[in-house]
Amino acid sequence: MHSQPKMAVLSRKLCLVSALLVLVSVIGAVKAESEDVDDEAIVEIDEDDQYHSPQVSGARVYLAEHFDDENAFKKKWIKSEAKKQGVDENIAKYDGRWEIQTPARKIFKNDYGLVLTTEAKHAAISTLLDKPFEFKDKPLIVQYEVTMQEGQNCGGAYIKLLSRGTNNKADLRKFHDQTPYTIMFGPDKCGNDNKLHFIFRHRNPKNGTVEEKHSKKPSQRLDDIYKDKEPHLYTLIVRPDNTFSILVDNKEVNAGSLLEDFTPPVNPPEEIDDPNDKKPEDWDEREKIVDPSASKPEDWDEEAPAQIVDPNAVKPDGWLDDEPEMIPDPEAQKPSDWDDDMDGEWEAPLIDNPRCSSAPGCGVWTPPTIPNPNYKGIWRAPLIPNPNYKGKWSPRRVPNPDYFKDDQPFKMTPIHAIGFELWSMSPLLLFDNIIVTDELAVAEEWAQQSFALKRAKMSRDSDSFLERGLKFAGENPWVYAIVIIGSFVFVGIVAYMCCGPRSDPDADIKKTDALVDEDPHQSDGEGEGDAEGEVEEEQKPQEKPSKADLEGPDSEPETSSTTTEDAPAEGAGAGDGPRKRKPRKE
Repeated sequence: MHSQPKMAVLSRKLCLVSALLVLVSVIGAVKAESEDVDDEAIVEIDEDDQYHSPQVSGARVYLAEHFDDENAFKKKWIKSEAKKQGVDENIAKYDGRWEIQTPARKIFKNDYGLVLTTEAKHAAISTLLDKPFEFKDKPLIVQYEVTMQEGQNCGGAYIKLLSRGTNNKADLRKFHDQTPYTIMFGPDKCGNDNKLHFIFRHRNPKNGTVEEKHSKKPSQRLDDIYKDKEPHLYTLIVRPDNTFSILVDNKEVNAGSLLEDFTPPVNPPEEIDDPNDKKPEDWDEREKIVDPSASKPEDWDEEAPAQIVDPNAVKPDGWLDDEPEMIPDPEAQKPSDWDDDMDGEWEAPLIDNPRCSSAPGCGVWTPPTIPNPNYKGIWRAPLIPNPNYKGKWSPRRVPNPDYFKDDQPFKMTPIHAIGFELWSMSPLLLFDNIIVTDELAVAEEWAQQSFALKRAKMSRDSDSFLERGLKFAGENPWVYAIVIIGSFVFVGIVAYMCCGPRSDPDADIKKTDALVDEDPHQSDGEGEGDAEGEVEEEQKPQEKPSKADLEGPDSEPETSSTTTEDAPAEGAGAGDGPRKRKPRKE
């Protein structure tokens, strides 16, 4: 009799275990993806590891700067003493302050960066490359970190690769906004306008003029880099085959061709509109004209009104002509402080006339208006095709006198220096770990020794796994789909296990039509109305009869292993053992 409660408990346990397994699998999938998303997230470091400045060497490196040595920084980097051109004299000076500082969010003990500590000031600083970079047969890789420690409201954090001609420290002291650069690269923001610049200056091979070429916008939204106050790694790769890639935190966010994905394009069009071609005076561009032969019909009445009074309208019965729609409130009283001389004659406020609520209407009745069937409006002549139509005029095309074809825009002006020339409304912009190289593996190794360690340490020190999971989901919206599907599976299993159909042995017996042992004590005239008493009797513990009671004084030895519960009762003296009933067929 205790099997049903045990089955119910077991069912609930299975329900809970299944639900937990689904939930754990969903969380585990999200966790696995979040830990595998970035290369830096899988970097394992011990708690006792000390940070060491990244080190690279070889002929493939043109600049490697980690800003961890302040003395070396002061010898190598030059602050500009110039003035910005084209602005007021009071704000033209580059008086923004640059300092070597530890990050506001300290990650490693010995890690420092270059910090622009001022806001709303022009600031410029630069350094020479260890050797000039020449655009020949090797790619250009520029990589650096930016931490907007207080977010960024308006201003840039880009870097300029200065062109040949900036060859010594004296030139660096004159660094300003008009100093020739070959490439400008990095983030920039003002208001809701977020940019990730890649601009290169292209020299016209025909006349020697220089023009800026701006890359297309990134394919991904980059709002978080301006407000999360965390370090981000920016990488630019420009290849000799005229392709480029831009990476943020080792993820490609923009890529394309120098020949196809820049505005204005590198190569001008072969033909242009003839600037001397003028549209003839008799050129007719009208496709349709007013029909000159059309005339207004004699019966056309332009003065007929658009609406007229409905001649069939009848005033409804019961209309109260003498009752106004609004009446003074009879319960209103003049305020005690009302002064007729100062406030004028007091009048009670108006309320809806209660007599009008039970009538079709009150006041003067006017019939409604209807559209005038005779109204035609102002007559206008119809339009017909213009027999003199010549089409839309456009100037003739002529060969472009400035046309040229540059198949190798990669071969830009050599780079001799690198620097920051900025203006920002947000202080404490931090720059770190700049590298210029022509080998991608070198830049990757540099990042592994610096940026990857930082992000791994930050991930380990983060407040909770939930925060990391939410951030990862924000960067990868498909995670939400996994969570939603997992939630549906979870809810479905819970609903089925907890609320689904269960087997009931008693119900099976009651619903079946199979023959079972009849109750020998039930007479033909005895109904089934005493079911409640029988249920109580079944639930009551029964005393086990002794062997003497079962056998009786004249009983024969037991020859069968069949109990009284298994054998059908025959006759009136079948005994008082447990009874089975035959359910009534419906």
